[in-house]
Amino acid sequence: MGYLWGDLMNQDAELLGSVLRIERTSIHDGEGLRTVLFLKGCPLRCSWCSTPESQLSYTEKGYAFDLCLGCGKCIRSCPEGALSMSEDEPKVLNDITKCKKCFICVSKCPRRALKSYGRLMSVQEAVREIIKDEIFYFHSGGGITISGGEPLCQPDFVAKILQECRERGIHTAMETSFYAPWENIEKILPWLNFLYVDIKHMDKKLHKYWVGVDNLQILANIRKTDRSEYPLEIAVRIPMIPGVNDSDINLSATAEFCRSIKKLKEVELLAYHRLGIETYKYLGIDYALKNLVPQSQEKILERAVFLSRQNLGVLIRVGGGFV
Repeated sequence: MGYLWGDLMNQDAELLGSVLRIERTSIHDGEGLRTVLFLKGCPLRCSWCSTPESQLSYTEKGYAFDLCLGCGKCIRSCPEGALSMSEDEPKVLNDITKCKKCFICVSKCPRRALKSYGRLMSVQEAVREIIKDEIFYFHSGGGITISGGEPLCQPDFVAKILQECRERGIHTAMETSFYAPWENIEKILPWLNFLYVDIKHMDKKLHKYWVGVDNLQILANIRKTDRSEYPLEIAVRIPMIPGVNDSDINLSATAEFCRSIKKLKEVELLAYHRLGIETYKYLGIDYALKNLVPQSQEKILERAVFLSRQNLGVLIRVGGGFV
């Protein structure tokens, strides 16, 4: 069924979370082999977002028209009569005023043209999935990374999972925009070994233009975390969006800010990609940067070299390597 944030406690008062998916043996979300728990819900709307299915907090239905056979099995299965076939083309139409998000139609589609994004999980369900990979963590130096969406939208759920993992000796990391109230962050810091935080733009007006909010709370949260008693390490990630934040001026300003962070271990440049464009189509959402071309690897490396000359005192990572 569909749900909103207010539904994340069931009748037995069991803490539930809105989970997008779980990925195993990742090598790009922290040291060693990682299990990555992707959550749903995000307060930002980055123009380049590659996971639009993570933005909303509740389960969503996508439709891949190019996979649809027009067989009508989904239409006949819908108990609410919310689905119908277009008169103009063999395309299934969804009446959102009738759809109850039971997702029976998704299970009946023979070509998986209908897709569901997200489900509720309890803390214990999530932890049981995570500890299936314990042997890989201990042999590779890996662990659990919680990502999003924005994990700080579900601080109690995240804190409890991290606590359970730490008590089992599992290394913990989180990927975040850090756009959240400080009280949400405080719940998580005691259980966190490593923090990946994005700095998308140093100019607050341009940050708001491209992301939907300014960066004042984000930068304040980074400073406050750096001054905190918790001995976690911090990595700053910069998504390299051509013509948006890859200029000398912005990278120099980012470097100046990073020099003040005592817990900073590394800075990583993330290359812009277009892997989420199909999902925008499935969800019926317009992609704002449809004409933007990804940078070449040579350009990303040149930007990394420029950043390395800013006397940051930490390693600069690009695509898993260092410069």
